[in-house]
Amino acid sequence: MTTPTTVDRDLAVDAQRTKRSARAARMADAAAAGWKVLLVKIVALGVIDALAVYSILVLLQSDQWVAAGVVFAVTAYANWIYLSRGHLPAKYLIPGLVFLFVFQIFAAGYTGYVAFTNYGTGHNSDKDSAINSLMLSAQERVPDSPAYGLTVVEQLGEFSFLVTDPDGTVEIGGEERPLEPVTGAEMDGSKAVAIDGYTSLGFAEIVANQEAIADIAVPISDDPNDGALRTPDGSSAYVYTSKLVYDEQADTMTDTRTGTVYSDQGTGAFVADDGSELRPGWQIFVGFDNFVRAFSEESIRGPFLSVLVWTFVFAFFSVATTFVLGLFVAIVLNDPRMKSKKYYRLIMILPYAFPGFLSALVWAGMMNQEFGFINVVLLGGADVPWLTNEWLAKFSILLVNLWLGFPYMFLICTGALQAIPDELQEAARVDGATAWQVFRNIKLPLLFVAVAPLLIASFAYNFNNFSLIYMLTGGGPRDAAAGVNVGATDILITMVYKVAFVGSTADYGLASAFSIIIFLLVGTISVIAFRRTKALEEIN
Repeated sequence: MTTPTTVDRDLAVDAQRTKRSARAARMADAAAAGWKVLLVKIVALGVIDALAVYSILVLLQSDQWVAAGVVFAVTAYANWIYLSRGHLPAKYLIPGLVFLFVFQIFAAGYTGYVAFTNYGTGHNSDKDSAINSLMLSAQERVPDSPAYGLTVVEQLGEFSFLVTDPDGTVEIGGEERPLEPVTGAEMDGSKAVAIDGYTSLGFAEIVANQEAIADIAVPISDDPNDGALRTPDGSSAYVYTSKLVYDEQADTMTDTRTGTVYSDQGTGAFVADDGSELRPGWQIFVGFDNFVRAFSEESIRGPFLSVLVWTFVFAFFSVATTFVLGLFVAIVLNDPRMKSKKYYRLIMILPYAFPGFLSALVWAGMMNQEFGFINVVLLGGADVPWLTNEWLAKFSILLVNLWLGFPYMFLICTGALQAIPDELQEAARVDGATAWQVFRNIKLPLLFVAVAPLLIASFAYNFNNFSLIYMLTGGGPRDAAAGVNVGATDILITMVYKVAFVGSTADYGLASAFSIIIFLLVGTISVIAFRRTKALEEIN
């Protein structure tokens, strides 16, 4: 029997110490990593909680109690999930669900809500705000108005008037806050010059903000008929009263200059007997009126149906032409006899590599009627109105979209063709099938199994291909007789954009109604198309 020597014992002790040191190091690393993760988690939750508190305060100021409650509940639930052990699936799902709700569900729901209102230019606020705005727009200075001592003060970026009445009373008010008495103001003689919680503006600051200060109208009381204080110089304020008088009991607005009485007839504005309106009005629920307008008013229905037809034509021919050209190029470059295929493929996908909106702008320059490359160089100075003639503009759009879209179809057709087993084609040739019969009866059906869903997605994309239309032609040439801002090459999505955001007036309600119609059209077409493509699964 061999007895362990002193050297062996020392080696064993050293090995045990090394193991313990390694275990301690691993535990320390794990603890350090845990603290780092916890620190990141706390900082991230702190930022989220701060944003949530700010959102809740803003919602409460707007009397949106339900929305504030939802934000509070979601934030509290997120804190509980991330600060507690376990709940691993929820920790991964919550961010995605929040973004899904904000950017998809809420956006779609709000669009649907706006579609049933008259929200737009002249109808973008509530009734109280509209009344105040009307009366402010008709204000004139009272000729014998006494001068109020004024100090312009600021708090959190908002200007207020610290005024001293002729009788010595000190009051403060803001743009939408009527004057209210204050105590403890710092006086300079008989004029209040400062108050706790506010910063008094000096002469240089008043000059720098003179336009904003001159636009401020501070209500004297809750009754808008009492007038408001305004200042021409930032040091004195005067009483301004409106030439419009609002009768709360009768719910009418009377113009004292003409004696015309405007009443609320349920249309979101004060309307006179002769049909004239006072603007701005206010936002109201109008039910299906926007949808009825889209199909009943001739000035809207005609352009809308014309745009609808062109949208279907554009989407169909865009998919058909790009698919045919892409498939043709894919077949040619998939032939084993073809040399230098990798270089040709690189050239073919170049249009797909450039941003679509940038390519559309380049093509718009090339197709310019006066100095475009196509007219000046290729056609020897011809004067062809590629983008200003209705039919040529539509042809130009399809041509440019063909150039932009066929590389995508080329890529997916190449992949689908290479996935078809060679044995099937060889068996067909042995049976005496021609090249066309092999393509029509074998390649094309198998190709559609993989490509058909992508063709449907491409149709839906081109149905809403905003960037190409807007960058190339801007939807023009304009249809001057239309009741909405629309042109000959507008598709539905560009028409919606113009109705909502382009021009002197914006009709968000009508634009939202058009958006819902687009959603229903694309959804219906997609469902029908996907059901029809189920027949191709039998081939696979």
